[in-house]
Amino acid sequence: MAALPIAPLDALLAFAIVAAGAAVQASVGFGMGLVAAPFLVLIDPAFVPGPSLTAGLVLTLLVAHRERHALDFHGLKYAIAGRIAGTVPAALLISVISAGAFETVFAGMVILAVVLSASGVTFEPTPRRAAIAGALSGFMGTLSSIGGPPMALLYQNAEGPRFRSTLAGFFSVGVVISLVALVAVGRFRLTDLLLAAVLIPGGLVGFALSRFVAPWMDRRGVRPFVLGLSFLAAAGVLWRAVR
Repeated sequence: MAALPIAPLDALLAFAIVAAGAAVQASVGFGMGLVAAPFLVLIDPAFVPGPSLTAGLVLTLLVAHRERHALDFHGLKYAIAGRIAGTVPAALLISVISAGAFETVFAGMVILAVVLSASGVTFEPTPRRAAIAGALSGFMGTLSSIGGPPMALLYQNAEGPRFRSTLAGFFSVGVVISLVALVAVGRFRLTDLLLAAVLIPGGLVGFALSRFVAPWMDRRGVRPFVLGLSFLAAAGVLWRAVR
């Protein structure tokens, strides 16, 4: 049996971080990557993107099933086509950059995600915009495991169940696409699967907790806290990469 490639204390911390991020995402529709990924990179860069994406896949499947009645299938097909287009160049890029360069690019992706989420721009979810948002989500998500903000912008005016279910449906398919691409370029192996096994229980705990926190966790109310926390963590990653 393969040994766990991380210290027990780091594993416990990663579990708690993912549980918090999963509770946010299962309650408001997105946020697990934005909350958890920057802190996971600070613990161990190996947690991102493959293991974090795998943990997110389990969570999004649960959310998609829970609120499947509100899923927007029409917009979803265009977004998924865009996800494929955005995933390919991201996988090629991650296969050739160094560890130090990855942390710099990762921090840039987090800051871009924060800017997009804080922009307040409103879009109607047309097929063309869904494809563009899907492509940007695929590029960002495959590189950093944070692909939520572009799709969240597209559906931010939708009612809660439609917002959560459509994003969960998109991520359920999109994460599989990203993981296949990472396997193809040699960036998802047995070690990544073991690290994912550390994170998945945290996602399950966060999903269970969302039942209790969702009633008072308004999407706009938690946004400043989530974005500020994510920005600070990204700044920490960038500082470590360039010093």
